[in-house]
Amino acid sequence: MLSALSAYRRVLVVAAVPAEREAVLAATGGAPQFDVLAGGVGPAAAAAATATALVTAAERAHPYDLVVATGIAGGFAAHGVQVGDTVLADRIVAADLGARTPDGFASVAELGFGTAEHTPPPHPVREAAQATGARTGAVLSVSTVTGTRERAEELLARHPDAAAEAMEGFGVAQAAAAHAAARGSALPVLELRTVSNAVGPRDRAAWRVPDALAALTAAFGKLVA
Repeated sequence: MLSALSAYRRVLVVAAVPAEREAVLAATGGAPQFDVLAGGVGPAAAAAATATALVTAAERAHPYDLVVATGIAGGFAAHGVQVGDTVLADRIVAADLGARTPDGFASVAELGFGTAEHTPPPHPVREAAQATGARTGAVLSVSTVTGTRERAEELLARHPDAAAEAMEGFGVAQAAAAHAAARGSALPVLELRTVSNAVGPRDRAAWRVPDALAALTAAFGKLVA
């Protein structure tokens, strides 16, 4: 059981790629309360995989009561987030879902077409952060990874509390919210990321993917009793 989240009996963990899934499985050890899947890259793939898993589990009378979006991410060095750090989202934000206007970017929420963020429950975020030593902050979901300093600065200007950037969290959270609304029940979502690179100018030589995957295993290891 997740020692920091002991109220939850069945946990769906959604990563993007098999390497991330394997990093989580290395810590959870195939414990039956965890289902860990590699749902694909990007918010659309993540949402589809999450929705499918949630519906399938509910139809089999084994519904999940917690969903965790996870994997490696870019960290915002301007806020002191370093390679190898662990980040827990206190906001899961769709950072590029909206429209470009003459006055700048307008989110889908500002346009009046839905929500642009989900807020994980504060208590389990605090407990998981204490267990893992994670930083907390907004985790931005994007469909295009940031590769320039200008783009990183733009994101920070709009989201001063941003700690990390990834691609799947909002899709996972949106699918879970829709599922919960359809069933009339609560379904909390967390997002836990470990940092492989700095958000900014694209420099693959500076990425530390193995280190971030090792940190992902370590983080889940601290959560599993």
